Amino acid sequence: MNSLKPMLLTSLKSYNRSQFIKDVTAGIIVAIIALPLSIALALASGVGPEAGIFTAIVAGFVISALGGSSVQIAGPTAAFATIVAGIVAKDGMDGLVIATILAGIFLVLMGLCHFGSLIKFIPFTITTGFTSGIAVTIVIGQLKDFFGLTYPDGVKPIETTEKFRAVVENFSTINIDALIVGAVSLAVLIIAPYIFKRIPGSLIAVIIGILMVQFLPLKVSTIGNLYTISNSLPSFHLPAVSLEVVQNALPNAFTIAVLAAIESLLSCVVADGMINGKHRSDMELVAQGAGNIASALFGGIPATGAIARTAANIKNGGRTPIAGIVHSITLVIVLVVLMPYAGMIPMPTIAAILFIVAYNTYNMCQWHTFVKLVKTAPKSDIIVLFASFILTVLFDLVVAIEIGMVLACLLFIKRMSEETHVNSWTYVDDDTPDVDEHLQKLPLQIRVYEISGPLFFGAASAIEHIVVKDFTTCLVLRMRSVPALDSTAMNALVDLVEVCESKGITVVFSHVNEQPMKVMEKAGFTELVGKENFQPNISAALKRAEEVIAE
Repeated sequence: MNSLKPMLLTSLKSYNRSQFIKDVTAGIIVAIIALPLSIALALASGVGPEAGIFTAIVAGFVISALGGSSVQIAGPTAAFATIVAGIVAKDGMDGLVIATILAGIFLVLMGLCHFGSLIKFIPFTITTGFTSGIAVTIVIGQLKDFFGLTYPDGVKPIETTEKFRAVVENFSTINIDALIVGAVSLAVLIIAPYIFKRIPGSLIAVIIGILMVQFLPLKVSTIGNLYTISNSLPSFHLPAVSLEVVQNALPNAFTIAVLAAIESLLSCVVADGMINGKHRSDMELVAQGAGNIASALFGGIPATGAIARTAANIKNGGRTPIAGIVHSITLVIVLVVLMPYAGMIPMPTIAAILFIVAYNTYNMCQWHTFVKLVKTAPKSDIIVLFASFILTVLFDLVVAIEIGMVLACLLFIKRMSEETHVNSWTYVDDDTPDVDEHLQKLPLQIRVYEISGPLFFGAASAIEHIVVKDFTTCLVLRMRSVPALDSTAMNALVDLVEVCESKGITVVFSHVNEQPMKVMEKAGFTELVGKENFQPNISAALKRAEEVIAE
């Protein structure tokens, strides 16, 4: 099927030398951008710096080669940092590897089952809420390194609230040297894009940070002080697997899979708008799954499509998956040649880079969107937005997504139930003043109700509003504005018909739409009512009602 065909195969059919040069150039530039980001995101995830580069190399290569987008660049992203750090702290690296492999399997199955289009059913308020919440958790997690704080022995906070409390309690240990390096690095990151259009600000900040620590009398922690640096290539590692470990990893795997699917497909949509293209969502999910499995087996962490790196690829001329493959190959060369020098990067500079990652609209924060939703969205959407945001900060993404989805569904059901109405036609007689001469006059024995809106379990109680009089002989239900009917509402209609029959009242249905009619036929309701009592329009239904009265 075309939806499960890698975009690389399609791109190579019309490939030429000119585009190859553009792809190579874009791939090298994106690799330069990805280098400091991958290191920073790996450290924020509680793993070694080389794990971030392994992820960009392995997952980036696999996802570009198999993906459903022609320009997607994949690698570690800030969305996973808090999740990964929590998994590593509780279950160790083997727990992370198993969770990532399971997430990869989930993603492959999602793609093969054509779930790519189902991601759109996750409300925008939930994705905005938890991405904004992740941005806050990233910032809080980097305050320690930015200010150079020292924690007492045994204090190793994992949750965001614990990290914030530790920062407040130990703020008196602030290192002014670290603050200077962090502030300068942050200033460079903010100003550099306005001066240097081609050189990534993060690379400039890293170089300046290294120079400050090496040549100025500043006592600041560096990556080399905290981690062992290795320039060895990724190697295959299969973790010890047991049923208990797998069971414990399933919730984390589900979260990683859902987040990877959302972020990668969101990146694809943004990329489509930039190149006027169209991605294959199912193939992209399969590629994301394969990429995460490969990343986990070769020492990496969870990966997904990176919006900022994808946008940089497009802006520099990349138009085929070759650019993503070149990006991975370039990082292999950088890993072997330059990785030992990564130990010189100051930790406050890493923190400053992650501050920008969290703030940048393309990457994470979406503050403008958040504020706009608060000002313009319905109250129910605002509730879901704040619930997702607060739960992400106070707990984690698992809780935020689960409760956010349940809350969104409940509020949607409430909103839809309020759109279902059952209204009776008005009774008038010759003595009623100001009667419109165009109103249709019906026999007193005919009672007409018009139902509008979906009839489902949340609105089935609306049928209870249908009341018949002692003199009623025929009840007409006009259903032209009922688009859908479920089993709960169907049961309520059965009860209504049975009550009417016990009183000698015939029920006639007018203009039943296709979906409700299928439900009625499947439930045997049409036989209960009588097929002659289903009419195509109100005129035919009223004519049938008059026949019933005459009989």
